[in-house]
Order: sequence, then structure tokens, then C-alpha cells
Amino acid sequence: MDSQNSQARRVLILATLAFAANFSVWTLYAVMGIQIKETLGLSSTEFGLLLASPMLTGALLRFPVGLLCEYYSCRKLFLWQMLLIVPAIFMLRWVETYTGYILIGLITGISGVSFTIGIRYVSVWFESKQQGYAMGIFGAGNAGAAITLALAPLVIRFWGWDSIGIFYAVGMLLMALIFALLAPEETAYMKQQRDTTISHHLAPLKEIQVWRFGLYYYFVFGSFLALLLWLPQYYMRAYQLDIETAMGLTLLFVTSSSMVRALGGWFSDRYGGRTVNWGVFWVCLVCLFFLSYPPTTMTIHGVEKDVKLYIEINVWVFTALVLIIGVAQGFGRASVYKIIHDYYPAHMGSVGGAVATIGALGGFTLPILFGVAVDIVGIHTACFMLLYGILAFCMMVMYFSIKSEQRKRLLREAIANNFLKQ
Repeated sequence: MDSQNSQARRVLILATLAFAANFSVWTLYAVMGIQIKETLGLSSTEFGLLLASPMLTGALLRFPVGLLCEYYSCRKLFLWQMLLIVPAIFMLRWVETYTGYILIGLITGISGVSFTIGIRYVSVWFESKQQGYAMGIFGAGNAGAAITLALAPLVIRFWGWDSIGIFYAVGMLLMALIFALLAPEETAYMKQQRDTTISHHLAPLKEIQVWRFGLYYYFVFGSFLALLLWLPQYYMRAYQLDIETAMGLTLLFVTSSSMVRALGGWFSDRYGGRTVNWGVFWVCLVCLFFLSYPPTTMTIHGVEKDVKLYIEINVWVFTALVLIIGVAQGFGRASVYKIIHDYYPAHMGSVGGAVATIGALGGFTLPILFGVAVDIVGIHTACFMLLYGILAFCMMVMYFSIKSEQRKRLLREAIANNFLKQ
């Protein structure tokens, strides 16, 4: 048993580190995109598409890779995934066109499936009562984005723009080597769990609640991805900050959101994933209400003179609200996967992969929609108006699903009571 626990801890540590390394690659365009936009003269919509390109492949491949995790060694899949993206990262040195950057983004987006592989690899090593905490720690690998926001500007400053691809390619190779040498293979018992048919793993996808979980994850993870990609240029355009300050404040958002995920897992284990998720939605809704309000100038016509009012959220209030949303999203990402494990403990590959796909699609669609909204509406806060609408829809879906479950439970209790009386 002690040996099993020791291996479980090693699995959790190495999987988290590997996920962090992959996440740093997946979000690399958050830093590179600003320079690419200036060099190529991209519109907001084109910029959103550039940021979203790695998210697309990372999203679309999560579900099929989740199915593969049900039949093949997650350790080996993790290794192959890391090695597969190294050539594309290395090729960044020679890319000069918008099409080229989109293509490289699509290939490096394979790093996004590391979450699906890792969550399946980790979950089988821990008991049900520890799942929220274990998956929360693993999910803290989202901090890989913080690595990119902190490290990539320094690499560019000291070694030049051309060095970024080589630096990240070497780093990924080292991570793959460490993982290959130290990560335990799954036990014989865990391998036996793969003696199931494909229909067994696909069966839960017929249930509407799986897609509801995906909708919730679209907000808590998809909008997190979109914001970490969008915030640097938002700070620079809306508040005229320099790139170092913009990156630093975005780094604060990413780090705080990622680090609290383990705490969110603990809260979910203790109080229930749905309770935590509902609280997360309310906190985000209040913050997004204020973030959606654009800078406004009003003239009040008085008796003797006009009074002009200028209403704007300054950069520090803006940052505080964004940080609160980030922390709430960290709790939300942990709570959604706690809910999934509570309902589908034997389907973490298929159901977890499907939900992860929908969430990552948020990282693909939302930056594009942000750009389109800004181009059409013409105000910076249009992106937060969009998020407010999406969250309001998520909350309505959750509210009516809870009410529906309560009615079914009361009906079952009434039937049981009538049966006992008879």
C-alpha cells in the first residue's frame, strides 16, 4: 500500500509538470501574438483567429484522445504527444507569414490534449474521496501559461525573437525525457479496466447532463483560456500600458487562477462540486457586470450650468475584478471535474474528454468572438459583454436542471411513501 501511495504521488507530480510544460506551449501565442499583430498589421478579428488556432486542434483532439486513453497506456500517450509537437515548435524560427503562424499554431495545439491524457492517468491512482484534490493539483498545471508569460519575454529580450522556438523545443524534449525515466507505468489492475467495448465508453454521451457539464466548462475553462490570450493586448489598447506591465498583470491573473485549483478541488470534495460551481457563477456574474460597462461621459443639464460626469473603471479596479474572476474560474474548473467523477468514475477518458473538448472550444471560439465583437461594436469592453451573456445562459441552464432534479426526487419520495402506506 505504501508503495502504491508513493507511486500515486509520483504520478501526480510528473503529470502536473508535464501538463504545465504543454500548457506553456499551448498558450505561447499569448506573448508572440502581440508582436505578430504589429508586424503583420492584423485586425482584431485576424488577431483573435491567430490566438485561437492552437486552441482548435487542442479542442478537437481531446475527445478522440480521451477514448484512446481508455485502451492504451496513458504514460506512452503522454510521451508521444510531447515528442510530436517538438518539430513544429522548432520551426517557429523560420515562419514569416500569417498563414504559416496559423499552421504552426494548429500543430502545436496538440499540446492541449495533455490535459485529457493526464486527467485519465492521474484519476485511476486515487480514491473517490481524494479525486477533487488530486485533479485540482493536476489542473494547477494551467500555471504553464504563467511560465510562458514570465519566461518568453525574457528569452526574446536576451536571445532574440528567433530563439523562442528553439528554447521551447529543447524544454519540451527535456520534459519528455524526465517523464520517460521517472513516470510509473499503470498497474495490472488498471490495465484490466480497459477490457470494455467502445459502446460502453460512448453510452454516457447520450445523457444530456454530460453536455451541461461541457457548457459549464466552456465558461470556467474556455473563458479562462480566452482571457489569458486576450488580456495582454487589452491592457495595452484600453489602458495604454507597456508590454512588460501588461504581461505582468496577465501573469498575476493566470497564476492566481491556476494555483487555487487545488483548493477548489478540496472545497468540492468537502461541500460538493455543484455547490461550488453555483457560487463560482454568481461571483463571475457580478464582476462581469461591472467589467462590461464602457467608459462613459454624461452631461447633466443643471439649472445654471451643465455638469459633466466621466465614468470609467480604472486599471486597478479592472485588475482586481479580473483577478476575482480568475480565482473563481480556478474553483470552477476543479468543481466541474469533481462532478464528472461523482457521476462517471469509470468514464473519465470518454466523458472527461468530451467535456474537455467543449471547454477548449471556448478557448478557440471566444478570442475570435472577442475580436468580432470589438470590430463591430467598437468598444473594448464588448468582450466582457459577450462573456456576461454566455454566463447568464449557463446559470439559467444550471438553475432549471437543479429544479428538474428536485422535482424528480420529490416525485420518487412521494411514490415511495404511497407504496409504504399501502
